Amino acid sequence: MAKGNTRRKGRGRRDPAWARLLVVFGALMMIASGGAFVVKDAVFGFATRSVQREDLLPGEPDRHVSVSGPKNILLIGIDPRPNQDPTEAIRSDSILILHIPASHDMAFLISIPRDTWVSIPKYTNGKRTYNGGKDKINGAFAEGGYGLTGKDQRKHGTTLLANTIRQNWGISFDAAAIVDFVGFQQVVKVLDGVDMYVDQRTVSVHIGYDAHGNQKVPFEQKEAPNGGTQLIPIKGVTPAVYEVGYQHLASWQALDYVRQRETLPNSDYDRQRHQQQFIKALLKKIASKDVLGSPSTLNKVLDVIGHSMTIDTGPIGLDDWIFAMRGINGDGMLTLKTNNGSFHASTEQPGAEALDETTLALLASVRGNTVQDFVLSHPSIVASS
Repeated sequence: MAKGNTRRKGRGRRDPAWARLLVVFGALMMIASGGAFVVKDAVFGFATRSVQREDLLPGEPDRHVSVSGPKNILLIGIDPRPNQDPTEAIRSDSILILHIPASHDMAFLISIPRDTWVSIPKYTNGKRTYNGGKDKINGAFAEGGYGLTGKDQRKHGTTLLANTIRQNWGISFDAAAIVDFVGFQQVVKVLDGVDMYVDQRTVSVHIGYDAHGNQKVPFEQKEAPNGGTQLIPIKGVTPAVYEVGYQHLASWQALDYVRQRETLPNSDYDRQRHQQQFIKALLKKIASKDVLGSPSTLNKVLDVIGHSMTIDTGPIGLDDWIFAMRGINGDGMLTLKTNNGSFHASTEQPGAEALDETTLALLASVRGNTVQDFVLSHPSIVASS
């Protein structure tokens, strides 16, 4: 990697998005789909016993009281730094909308680029009032929870983020979930890695090795003048490289692979695609007979998933959610591209993104519950995963 290579970046951490979010809903959906009533009764206790439940969306309008009909779920990934001050603002590392049509036989996942420039409404969290204004969308979660800690921070962060999405695109939510980075890491460890296809040569900016085989960081990262990241190779350290092809990735390799964006041509969008591919591979393994057929392994997987998530299912019970979505499996979960999979610069704010016309129309179809028809008429928005 030549000195001075730069990539755009947004504020906040740069760690897995899909990998921290989809494992929760996807795993539970696939487990529920595999054994009908037997799974609902016998496994549900394992799946939910460690789940943290909080009121993340108080006062959300148009929230359904029945599991029937189309559903929108807000998925949020966060990755606070180790030893971070608990009162320090946390920006959402990833923001996804999981749309489920009334048929409940498939699901559509839409990632909102975290650098999208939006209007954030005024909000009071009980300790501080945010007067509203323009910012990147990942700032909404931070402003909502600013000055608070623990569950209060997450509750108010989620509320303001949901309010922001509703104000900008008219989408309301029936449920929400927050998933931490640690949860992803532990799930992969319990499953002893994952088999997946690496679709492009990917150079790690986090893991490398010196001449003696000692693990070292291969690049120094600095803020570039254009607001991106400047990668400066560290002499004597060779970065880890993930070559194209089918591979078995150990937990640390999978984690490192799906974190990469700085060395990829489409930055966050390539990373999102890799994370989507990884999650499908992970869900396939969770649904395999090696896991579902082993009570001890299944117990460990579900326990780790439960500890990694905070959810709000609204007036609908979690058991009803899981059983109603039992028909959705890995093949029925489509990931949809925003901005055609590439950075779409905001004309209003340098370094931020805007949503292109197709993405805005996609969000309108979420609001109008016509996503299936929109995808049929715009097949190119389905991501290769």
